[in-house]
Amino acid sequence: MSEPVRGPAQGALRALRLGTRRSQLALAQSGQVADAVRRLTGRPVELVEITTYGDVSREDLAQIGGTGVFVTALREALLRGEVDFAVHSLKDLPTAQPDDLVLAAIPEREDPRDVLVARDDLKFTDLPRGARVGTGSTRRTAQLNSYARAHGLSVEVVPVRGNVDTRIGFVRRGELDAVVLAAAGLNRIGRADEVTDFLSVDMVLPAPGQGALAIECRAGNTSHDSDLIAALGALDDPDTRAAVTAERSLLAALEAGCSAPVGALADLLADGQIVKEMRLRGVVGTTDGSTLVQLSTTGPVPETYDQAMALGRELAAEMLAKGAAGLMGERAQ
Repeated sequence: MSEPVRGPAQGALRALRLGTRRSQLALAQSGQVADAVRRLTGRPVELVEITTYGDVSREDLAQIGGTGVFVTALREALLRGEVDFAVHSLKDLPTAQPDDLVLAAIPEREDPRDVLVARDDLKFTDLPRGARVGTGSTRRTAQLNSYARAHGLSVEVVPVRGNVDTRIGFVRRGELDAVVLAAAGLNRIGRADEVTDFLSVDMVLPAPGQGALAIECRAGNTSHDSDLIAALGALDDPDTRAAVTAERSLLAALEAGCSAPVGALADLLADGQIVKEMRLRGVVGTTDGSTLVQLSTTGPVPETYDQAMALGRELAAEMLAKGAAGLMGERAQ
């Protein structure tokens, strides 16, 4: 399969097929990965658009299985051999990795923060009393409500679904005062200029893996797969992989699904130019914001997968001891 095949030009190589969701954001980030793979391998890369259940359903994410619903169709296409590799938003991936698939690369992370897009260029603290703020995330809902309670603000956080255009459209039409989105997504589609407020991670911790991409392919059952895994490995960023592994380990140890109200962020702590430690922060809360369990732990920068996993499990154990399990509703099975 990895041998040259006949094409328009003598010796032309078969294009690598990259599976992607059809949304504007998915196509933008997959296109960026495709460009990098072309430069890396010298091979053409074609995007294969795949519709997932999460794209067509209007149901609440928590009711249809969490954000894993955006992943299943891509993984099935991979296993059927219809695509050679797929690009996911890492925060959409369930924490359990299938044995027959491998995350060949996790490139350097984009900005992990959440942002506000509000009418009249308002910041969150400037929103009027009773302002309606849209988000599809229970994690954001819990933390925004908690912040509002603590700072004497009165906002109504309302559930919304849809792509970036749909969500920002609610604000432009006056149906909502603001929506909360991921900074990384707006950056990738060239719409960062519409952000009216960057929400500090001290205010709203992002979803585990937010801002990072996952490049997934079959687990090396053929020489073609093995060669592709090796080539894609050049796109991997070890610091990003260590950070998101710790974050996702926390999520898994809490036995929480992608749609649970869990925030986590691992970042590197440096002394001048020398990175000394990794700090992992986690939060779980009730959606009304009345109760949050928010803790952090700091340790040596993980040098192995097992060390990164241990950092996440350590913090999860502390959070569970503080009552985190009772704040997540029905825990993932």
